[in-house]
Amino acid sequence: MQRIRKAVIPAAGYGKRFYPLTRAQPKEMLPVLDKPVIHYVVEEAVSSGLDEILIIVGAGKDAIINYFDKNKMDDELDNYGFKGMPDIYFVRQKEQKGLGDAIRYAKNFTGDDDFVVLLGDTIYKSETERTVTSQLINLYEKTGSPSIIVERVKAEKIRDYGIVDGEKVSDDVFRVRSIVEKPDPSDSPSDLGVTGIYILGPYIYECLENIPLGRNGEYQLSDAYNLLVKKMDVFALIMKGKRYDIGTKELWIKTFIEFASKHGGYG
Repeated sequence: MQRIRKAVIPAAGYGKRFYPLTRAQPKEMLPVLDKPVIHYVVEEAVSSGLDEILIIVGAGKDAIINYFDKNKMDDELDNYGFKGMPDIYFVRQKEQKGLGDAIRYAKNFTGDDDFVVLLGDTIYKSETERTVTSQLINLYEKTGSPSIIVERVKAEKIRDYGIVDGEKVSDDVFRVRSIVEKPDPSDSPSDLGVTGIYILGPYIYECLENIPLGRNGEYQLSDAYNLLVKKMDVFALIMKGKRYDIGTKELWIKTFIEFASKHGGYG
């Protein structure tokens, strides 16, 4: 089995919940201590052995592209965080039509290779020596199947997640039967919420071409997964770690405070 080397990072959303701040700055560039969120996402990819990275941006996201340019201060201050800068490429999503649509823009980049998808506004901290992404790659190397990271979700939060309906394989692995997008807690098939790390292959593009517009008038990646599970095994892994979602102002503030409180210099 060929080693996974490619990461796709969608970062093209409007950032409506941070308006008016996002009139001038992408939400992926919001700072968490001294680094923007997108920096942590790329660090997660690099630390997981992924050295070819595609970031999908949209209108008004030039700050993300500029951030990954070489800067004369990098060598002087030696605090950029990357031992070796990965190959980072960019493509612009012409219109924001959801995560499923964004993934379509990666087709030429990924080619016939399997790849990892990481969301541009989510940070992970592992509880093991492996990164959270590496935990999923380890499962993929055992099964050869598309896989997703999930976490157990409190009942009152279920309506904010895509929820996995799955068959238990082991303590932390489930074979996915379907993904239900943001169900009512009373109708939810489980408490396993999709967190935003996926391993996919070229087969996903046919599924994406065959899904209709879904929730909120967008192409949902979960709808493509529901076609995929009819064709092959798909597995979900409960992560060993913590996820920091920067999707709302409240969550961003909580993340900033937690990171600061645990930092040796600021705590």
